[in-house]
Amino acid sequence: QVQLVESGGGLVQPGGSLRLSCAVSGNLGSLYYMGWYRQAPGNQREFVAGINNDGTTDYAGSVKGRFTISGDNTRTTIILQINTLRPEDTADYYCNARNKSNYDYWGQGTQVTVSS
Repeated sequence: QVQLVESGGGLVQPGGSLRLSCAVSGNLGSLYYMGWYRQAPGNQREFVAGINNDGTTDYAGSVKGRFTISGDNTRTTIILQINTLRPEDTADYYCNARNKSNYDYWGQGTQVTVSS
């Protein structure tokens, strides 16, 4: 079993930055991939960024160059640094962890609102 708890969301003006954090606990050895997804009102949940155990990362095209995913050495914290925020980045952001059986764990989400 794996538990994920997100934090760091909030209200920010366009062009601003946020640092989202995901605290990971439980059976960490079973995991091989961590990621962030987001869901805007009325939309489906979409992939934002991911990181493998070997440190390789991938990003959705809409966030590449603005968002950075990283993890500490123990993989107990996954960070999503969000820069140059746009109103269209407004969404609930969810932390995701995938185990070696390709089972997905999800956090409860943290809300990001970009507005002036």
